[in-house]
Amino acid sequence: MSDSDSEVMAEADGFVSALNMPDVPSAKLPPHLELRKTRVLCNVDAPHNTDTVQYSGAYASIGVDNSLRFDDFCNNFRVEVTRLSHEDMEFDMVGIDPSIANAFRRILLAELPTMAIEKVLIANNTSVVQDEVLAHRLGLIPIKVDPRLFDYLSENDTPNEKNTIVFKLHVRCEEKGQRLTVTSNELTWLPKGSEFLKTSESLTSTSKAETYTSFTCSQDSLPEFGGNPISVYPDITIDKLGFGQEIELEAHAVKGVGKTHAKWSPVATCWYRMLPEVVLTEEIEGKKAEVLKQKCPANVFEIEDLADGRKRATVARPRACTLCRECIKDGEDWEKRVSLRRVKDHFMFTIESTGALPPEVLFTEAVKVLEDKCELVISDLS
Repeated sequence: MSDSDSEVMAEADGFVSALNMPDVPSAKLPPHLELRKTRVLCNVDAPHNTDTVQYSGAYASIGVDNSLRFDDFCNNFRVEVTRLSHEDMEFDMVGIDPSIANAFRRILLAELPTMAIEKVLIANNTSVVQDEVLAHRLGLIPIKVDPRLFDYLSENDTPNEKNTIVFKLHVRCEEKGQRLTVTSNELTWLPKGSEFLKTSESLTSTSKAETYTSFTCSQDSLPEFGGNPISVYPDITIDKLGFGQEIELEAHAVKGVGKTHAKWSPVATCWYRMLPEVVLTEEIEGKKAEVLKQKCPANVFEIEDLADGRKRATVARPRACTLCRECIKDGEDWEKRVSLRRVKDHFMFTIESTGALPPEVLFTEAVKVLEDKCELVISDLS
């Protein structure tokens, strides 16, 4: 037996003692194969067993069917919310393949629509910020409105109350010697549409002057906006004006998705990591237990006082483990005493919303987008 096989068998022995964990499926495979299938082993040099076994006949030689069964998926899959606020959400998604977890992440980043400022009509800008930079800063300000209430604006469409939101910004620094900070609070919603007139030589004294939008009714008169006026995320610095400087502009927001431009991404960030699993393959007592606790910067381990006066190290906070591997470094066979792993089908998701929609709504919409993709594939195959 080679040294690598001995390490795998030793790792499997520690795995058998952890089979009472709810994340571990019923043992149909030998312990060392079950360990390779369900865990990523994080050794000092590099992680091992990072691939997933998806082929149905992978274990056919030992009489184990590795096929994916829908009933098993329904019984094992679950979502558990661990933290929820208006800005962010953390939840565990258990029983899925890494490719599905990554699909949710990519959908949240790039395929959920929001409203963002796309066109800026500048009548006057004497600040030190150039027009292009000012327009870019305005585009990155999150707009607090449900994008599901709006339609997409194509090149051939006319801006109206169902596909465009108009904001006005007009500020001037009047106090000599003082600089005026312009924030997003100065952006005023114009429910009746644009107030800037189009200049055209074809206009006569009897013709009606046209604006840059064609609102047939005011947006605040629509039932979906009646009790929930449109606003932007407050207290975001746009510019700073010196004495006599002025900004006058209109900003038109439309519906879009993050893969077109990051300003339409509904999340500030969305990420996940596999659930850390820390297993002590042997009892660590006395001074070694104290050393182990001090080695961990994430404070994963604690010291347990036994009835006979001995002190033993225990894994108190495995979810706090960042897999920095400090606990298995510096020789003295720490890697044989402590096993660091990640559960391959248990993902800890974090969603940080920009403010347009609550994080729980964003995840629900991501599920709908993935469902539509699956239905499209099924219809094409049939």
